[in-house]
Order: sequence, then C-alpha cells, then structure tokens
Amino acid sequence: MATATGDEAAAMDSISRAPAAHLSALNAPEAGASQTETPLDGAEAAAPAPKKSTSGDGGVETAEEAVEPADPDINELCSDMFEKMSVFLQGELTATCEDYRLLENMNKLTSLKYMEMKDISINISRNLQDLNNKYASLQPYLDQINEIEEHVTSLEQSAYKLDAYSKKLEARFKKLEKR
Repeated sequence: MATATGDEAAAMDSISRAPAAHLSALNAPEAGASQTETPLDGAEAAAPAPKKSTSGDGGVETAEEAVEPADPDINELCSDMFEKMSVFLQGELTATCEDYRLLENMNKLTSLKYMEMKDISINISRNLQDLNNKYASLQPYLDQINEIEEHVTSLEQSAYKLDAYSKKLEARFKKLEKR
C-alpha cells in the first residue's frame, strides 16, 4: 500500500474533516454568541485527536468528538433561515385561521337564512291551513251554488222547449187564421 505525501496528505486530511464541519454547524452556538472567532488554517484548524480514556469498568475506551468553531456566516444564515421560516409558518397559520373564521361566518349566515326560511314556511303553512278552513266553511254555499246552477240550466232548457213550442203554436195559429 502506498502512503500519501505532501499535497495529497493535506487533501485527504481536509476531506476527513469535512463531516466534522457539518456537525459543528449543527451544534453551533446561538446567533448572539461571540462572532469574533475566526477559522484556523491548516494544521491549526485540525481537530484535536480523539482522547482515549480508560474508565475503571473493564478497560472500555471512549472517544470525545472534535468540534470546530462554527463559521459566523453559517450562524447568520441559520438565524435568517429560522426567522424567515417562522414568518412563513406564522403566515400559513394566520391564513388557516382566517379561512376557518370565514367558514364559521358562512355557517352562521347559512344558519340564519335557514331560520328565516323556516319562519317563512311556518307562515305559509299557517296561511294554507287558514285557507283550507275557510274553504271548508264555504263548501255548503258552494254546493248550493252548484245546485242552483243545475236548476238554472234545467230552467233554461225548459225555456228553450217552451219557446220552441210557442213558435209551433204561433205557426199553427197563423195557419188556422189563414184558412
């Protein structure tokens, strides 16, 4: 196996530290923390070697994670992102609340309209009942009117027959007069 020298070794070393940089961005202090820290170059930025400690419980080794100071730009960007995300979520929640208020108002108005329609239908039903009662009270008079109409019709028929008979008599009388 070949060993890396010079520039190759430095490149490999920086690649192996890249995941630690991502972890340090996640574990970065608050945006209000001191931002005067500057990243270190080359060997100075190297993470300290993991410390091995042997505890008294049977020789188990533990390692401590190397943490690099976070870049101030990352802290600002994260803070900005969280603020904007907060504004976005607040807007979404506000819009949802407004939608529910609108729906609630629409339901109230619909309920009022249905109550008005119920009152109108009750009035119509009451008026229809009154009309039915009046019609029932007028029914004997309507029956009398129908009976009178039948009598008038029969009288009219009798009058036509009488008229026809009187014309025949008149014609006979004139015929007899001429003789």
